[in-house]
This record gives sequence, C-alpha cells and structure tokens, in this order.
Amino acid sequence: MPKTATATELPHKMPADLQKALAADKVSLDKWEQLTPLARNEWICWNITVKQEATRKHHIKRTVAELKE
Repeated sequence: MPKTATATELPHKMPADLQKALAADKVSLDKWEQLTPLARNEWICWNITVKQEATRKHHIKRTVAELKE
C-alpha cells in the first residue's frame, strides 16, 4: 500500500524563504498555524512551482499579505 500523508505530514516541504517571510510577520504566522495541513500544502505548492525567482518572491509576498486578510 502506498504511503499517504497524515495530518501532520505534508507532501511538500516548507521552503526556507517562505518560512523566513512568515516568521517575520506575526499576524501571518498566526494565521498560517491555524490553517489545515492541506491548506498549508496548497500555499507551499503555489510558492515552489514557479520557475523565475522574481515570480517566487512575488508569490511569497502575496502569501504573507493574503494570510493577513
């Protein structure tokens, strides 16, 4: 049987740049911690699938901003 992610595991690992951005903003970090593992994984995936560095930076800024809303 293939291994599936449990509630505490995520298929995607938290990238250092996203972790640093969230750690720098307490409100966003608090919201992040309230997300379900599936929702966290979706945000991580959205941030790591881009190819260009400029786009990735934009996605990280947008993630932090949208979590504040």
